[in-house]
Amino acid sequence: MATAAKAQDNCSPEEWEARVQLAACYRIFEHLGWSESIYNHISVKVPGEDGAFLINPFGLLYDEVTASNLVKIDVEGNTLSGNYPVNRAGFTQHAHFHRNIEDAHAICHVHTTATMAVCSMEDGLQPTNFYACSFIGQIGYHDFEGVTIRPEEGDRLLANLGDKRILMLRNHGPVVIGKTIPQMFQTMWALQRACEIQVATLSMGQPLHVSQDVVDVHQRDMQVMQGDSGGGVFDFGAWMRKMDRIDPGYRD
Repeated sequence: MATAAKAQDNCSPEEWEARVQLAACYRIFEHLGWSESIYNHISVKVPGEDGAFLINPFGLLYDEVTASNLVKIDVEGNTLSGNYPVNRAGFTQHAHFHRNIEDAHAICHVHTTATMAVCSMEDGLQPTNFYACSFIGQIGYHDFEGVTIRPEEGDRLLANLGDKRILMLRNHGPVVIGKTIPQMFQTMWALQRACEIQVATLSMGQPLHVSQDVVDVHQRDMQVMQGDSGGGVFDFGAWMRKMDRIDPGYRD
């Protein structure tokens, strides 16, 4: 608690709130089984600080991440605060998106079995279930080039993302971008469900595809419903309350 109090004294209230939300997000991902040992990454822009973002300390499991031990770095790779290194692949991906996309405030990259499986399919995500229909036409695809540590790949990542906010790295895993942590989380949750159901459906034989006309109606109506649900605020708030009950150490 003393460490948290000291860290809180050294940053703005807005940054501390972002730290608490991001640390909670790491614990939620861990609880849902979306972590990958010490790898993968979730980041958020630091409010009021141009070019600065928070990311996990490399070497810690997701359930070890706290508000105070998150690392603050800038888009050039300079550590602004924190006692740990960061994952080089995580920096390469996230820095390019944070720097070049104005509303890319929160970003996650995962290696869940279901999303990696769909990223490894030639046709990617298909309109074969309720959740998947929300994403048809809303996803970019990027061919596998190996581990994402070379800066020059950043331009190709951006080009393949285009105006989308989900990038499926083929044979690898998805990158999900949101205007806020709650929005990013809700998108990731729905994408995970879409991929899980697609994998399960394909294991049973030929899936039933939804027509484009129905997909269009579904997406139109879902936009209205998502506006009513607060852009993931209600969902993320519910999961934060769960973490407060079972794993409140993220606030330290």
